[in-house]
Amino acid sequence: MKKIILLLIVSLCISFTNCEKDDICDANTITTPRLVISFYDITNSTESKNVTNLKIIGDGMEEGIIYNGSTLINSNKVAIPLKTDADVTKYHFILNYDNANAALINEDILEFDYSRENIFISRACGFKTVFTLDPLNPFTHTDAAVADEKWIRHIAVKKSTIDNENETHLEIYF
Repeated sequence: MKKIILLLIVSLCISFTNCEKDDICDANTITTPRLVISFYDITNSTESKNVTNLKIIGDGMEEGIIYNGSTLINSNKVAIPLKTDADVTKYHFILNYDNANAALINEDILEFDYSRENIFISRACGFKTVFTLDPLNPFTHTDAAVADEKWIRHIAVKKSTIDNENETHLEIYF
C-alpha cells in the first residue's frame, strides 16, 4: 500500500513539472504599426485640419474605411496598415465620398514604397514588421482614373521609419 501511495505521489510530482505556462501575448505589446497620417490646412501649414467624409480603400478592395470625426485617431489623423508581404501598398483616398453632388467627390491615389524588416517579439506574440519608406521615392501621388483636380496639394514625410503609432509619419496638406 505504501508503494502505491509513493508511486502516486511521484507520478503527481512528475506531471506538475512537465506543465508549460500558457504563452499569451500581452495586449500592450507593440505589434506591426500602421502608417499615421496627419492632415493640415494648405493655406496655413502650421494649423491642423479636421477631415470628414474621407473614405480610404485599399487597391483591389471593394470596401474601405470611412473616416468621420468620431472614427479618427484625432479629428485630423488616420492610421492605415501597410502590406507585410509586399514592398508596395496602394490606397484610394476619396474626399466627400457620400456627397449627393458627384462633382464634389474627389479621389486621389497614393502608392507607398517601402522596405520591411521582421522583428521577433516573443514566442507568444511572434514577429512584428517594421517599415522604412523608400528614401528616394516614398510615395507616388496620382489622380483617379477620371482625372479631376487633386485634392491633396502637398505630402511631407515626417518620419520614414514606421516602428510605432505614437507619432506622425506623413503630413497631407489640402
